[in-house]
Amino acid sequence: MVKIVNNKHCKILKLVFVLLIIGLNAAAQDTTRLSLLFTGDVMGHDSQIAAAYNASTGSYDYTSCFQFVKPYIAAADLAIGNLEVTLAGAPYKGYPAFSSPDALAVDLQDVGFDVLVTANNHSCDKGKRGIERTIEMLDSFKIVHTGTFTDEASRLNDYPLILEKNGFKLALLNYTYGTNGIPVPKPTIVNAIDTAQIRKDITQAKLPNPDYIIAFMHWGSEYQSQPNAYQKVLTKYLFDSGVQLVIGAHPHVLQPMQFNKENQQLVVYSLGNFVSGQRDRYKNGGAMVRIDLSKIRNDSVITKHIDSVNYILQYVHRDAQKKYVVLPVPTFENDTTGFIKDELSKQNFKTFITDSRLLFSKYNANVNESRLLHFDSTSYSIKLFTVEKTNSRVPVPPLDTFYGLHTNETKDGKVDYYLGFFKSREEAERILENVKKSMPYHDSSIAIFYNSKPAE
Repeated sequence: MVKIVNNKHCKILKLVFVLLIIGLNAAAQDTTRLSLLFTGDVMGHDSQIAAAYNASTGSYDYTSCFQFVKPYIAAADLAIGNLEVTLAGAPYKGYPAFSSPDALAVDLQDVGFDVLVTANNHSCDKGKRGIERTIEMLDSFKIVHTGTFTDEASRLNDYPLILEKNGFKLALLNYTYGTNGIPVPKPTIVNAIDTAQIRKDITQAKLPNPDYIIAFMHWGSEYQSQPNAYQKVLTKYLFDSGVQLVIGAHPHVLQPMQFNKENQQLVVYSLGNFVSGQRDRYKNGGAMVRIDLSKIRNDSVITKHIDSVNYILQYVHRDAQKKYVVLPVPTFENDTTGFIKDELSKQNFKTFITDSRLLFSKYNANVNESRLLHFDSTSYSIKLFTVEKTNSRVPVPPLDTFYGLHTNETKDGKVDYYLGFFKSREEAERILENVKKSMPYHDSSIAIFYNSKPAE
């Protein structure tokens, strides 16, 4: 569960918990961790729309497209993607004025995406109604999003987007270089790259004291493997203004990733295409970048650190039935099942891998390739108590939320409250022991989670 904070009033929308630094173990060093995953452009070309259509049901289904990348996405605590289409409704259309079936967003959510950014050069493809309906649909599916807004009031209320998970607080910004010359229809708003406005937004983002400020930028020159001068200038501006993580999209090809360990600043100039109908060399894939963060409390002192940044290459394969499938390279590079059948596709897959590794080996800084077949999706949490869903006023004793509080609605209409996510059972047991000693939750227990959901 991602908790969203209303920025204008700086209050948690769902439930306010009193923070008392009573410490689960004041003399011990406590650590909480957060993994982030970012992906590139989610496109919706005509060939993709046709591939997702099921003639027998008259519906659209993208689940097979994302089936193999799901373990990588779901394993991240927060997965954020770039939705470069509108959900303007039928008739569905690809380039140049994109409108994809709602099923695309639903299936992105199903594979594990927590947040979608929507400010890009195609935001205005279907006019005012396209912007409004995209927002309406994402809201109806309970998909967190930012970048476009129905009016100024909604932007003031919901931007910058503040996310809370595992005891971390993040501020997410999103901007685009333009909208293909199409004026943004009033009163809707598409966040444009404007340094004066960005500075105001960063100032606003700092008010709730986030651990990290992230800027997801739609920028750069299409089909160029190097960042242009403006990308570099803007990156420095963002870093100097207080942004720590800069993620880029739009070129539809990969561009370098550079992590300054000393300053704890990361720029990913372009993640390429997460999924698209583009089949040309360099355009037929992209990368997912995973960022692992930690926050350590030693007595009353809290320090934050970017522990590692790694990328996972992913190739967009089109099979003999003209269906699209996103293939994670670690899973398929040494595949012996013959999933990729024809020789041309095999060669294109190998060429994409070679090109990408050559680019990154030459220009990346402190960002290496992950060739793990999967990330560990198992974690442990402390189950504190259960309440009826209808009980909106839950009496919560003073609680140390350094590790973050999260909830899960059960099938029988109740809500379970949990503390933290822990990578090892031993760590969870240590925290549980201290919870029972220092908090009035004597019936607390350890719960196993898989892909951030309770194991059944």
